[in-house]
Amino acid sequence: HGADAKGNPALKFPSLAGQHPDYIAKMLKDFRGAVRSNDKGALMRNIAKELSDADIQALAAYISAIP
Repeated sequence: HGADAKGNPALKFPSLAGQHPDYIAKMLKDFRGAVRSNDKGALMRNIAKELSDADIQALAAYISAIP
């Protein structure tokens, strides 16, 4: 999603900056649990399966604070 979390249109990665933390956490948990599977090559599922609940909460707080 880029160093600034603003997305990458060429790769079709959406902007994450400023998203609500509850939404970010839910999406990460859905990828982790393979509830969500619209990620090409299982990219997000492979990343999210390595994250603990505490990791997800920290990432959600961080990403939502990016302007």
